[in-house]
Amino acid sequence: MAKQARIRVLIVDDHAVVRGGLRTFLGMLGDIEIAGEAADGAAGVEAAAKKLPDVVLMDLLMPGMDGVEATRRIREAHPDVKVIVLTSFAEEDKVFPALRAGASGYLLKDVQPAELAETIRAVARGESRLAPDVTKKVLSGIAAGGPGGKAAPEPAASLTARAQEVLRCLARGRPNKENTADLFIAEKTVKTHISSILAKLELADRTQAAVYAVKHGYE
Repeated sequence: MAKQARIRVLIVDDHAVVRGGLRTFLGMLGDIEIAGEAADGAAGVEAAAKKLPDVVLMDLLMPGMDGVEATRRIREAHPDVKVIVLTSFAEEDKVFPALRAGASGYLLKDVQPAELAETIRAVARGESRLAPDVTKKVLSGIAAGGPGGKAAPEPAASLTARAQEVLRCLARGRPNKENTADLFIAEKTVKTHISSILAKLELADRTQAAVYAVKHGYE
């Protein structure tokens, strides 16, 4: 039986102590290996191009090129390389730009080691993961018409107008019964639309649908 390939991770952070701690912890895991390190955004972009890791752990505030711009450049040049933001900041003006730049995950640096490892695995599988506090800010920001609602909408051409309405409801974190009342349709119909949305946009669950809505400016 062939041995399963390990998840290759690139660490981008301007603090050597942080990089060292991540390197030590991740190096202890049998299914993850360190592909490289970088101390700023520009070096991270260069390292990603050379190493082509599966996942990049990206700090946001770094000298020179910040993590948002580095994320955008990495994702544009190498779509298969996933980025998880790992930062101390959960403010909306940090979260939304990172998601729009292409980050698949957003964690705070006080994350528990087990959660960090599981997020790396999930993102490597193609899923999206946000820290619980970040999820709350994202959804409340959308509901209040905050930064997440101001991007130019980029609806998927495959979605009907009704499906886009359901997607907006999902982004606000509303249960199916509330969606039913808002849209004046049966709960069974709402569930059908949700299944269609997940299939057409190749999303795994409602959380990914909410992240998609943030990135594409749904209100």
